[in-house]
Amino acid sequence: MKARFLASLALGVGMMAASALTGALTPSPKAVQAQAAFSLEAMIPASFGPWRIDPHIVPLTPNPEQQGVINRIYDQTLSRTYVNGAGRRVMLSIAYGGDQSKALQLHLPEVCYVAQGFQLVRDGSDRLGTAYGVLPVQRLVARQQERNEPITYWITIGEHTTRSGIEQKLRRLAYGLSGEIPDGMLVRVSSIANDEPAAWRLQDRFIADLLAALDGAGRVRLIGTSSSRGD
Repeated sequence: MKARFLASLALGVGMMAASALTGALTPSPKAVQAQAAFSLEAMIPASFGPWRIDPHIVPLTPNPEQQGVINRIYDQTLSRTYVNGAGRRVMLSIAYGGDQSKALQLHLPEVCYVAQGFQLVRDGSDRLGTAYGVLPVQRLVARQQERNEPITYWITIGEHTTRSGIEQKLRRLAYGLSGEIPDGMLVRVSSIANDEPAAWRLQDRFIADLLAALDGAGRVRLIGTSSSRGD
């Protein structure tokens, strides 16, 4: 009788612990939006440094199926092509989602490009030094027939810039344990070129010019806080 009672007690305690852990890992909506409403179109300048919008070239356009996914998980998107005085072009795509819970996660370029018929021929991580801290970035090369597209991208979850994969999941988990659903930003910079190292150097200069042109609040939205990068 005593053994049965102890077994029932242990089972009850285990169920309570599991319920508490599930509650802790299930973030609740923000009671108050941590950051004020903003517009990507207004935040990202049409011209900065040597760069101006080139209206004649549009970045990769999603197919209808991909566009449906994008509409579901993002609150705002921005796609532009910039050109400098030397005629060098860089494509910028930014996607913002206010809810980075498990159900609504950033749609990564590795998935997006392959779904559009590209072959992913290179995928690696890097650390990009900027005047505002070190950014953990991904460097990709996507290829479709004659189009060779070197890509640099990074992810910002809440106020923390992180790499995709396990680091992104751990960052989201940390927010979940705090009971908060973070927002998320995916910033992708790419160019069409066969010389991949030169393309990445051009993209690094573009990113440096863009960050220098933003105000403090805009930079935090794009790359997080300086104390959270590179951890």
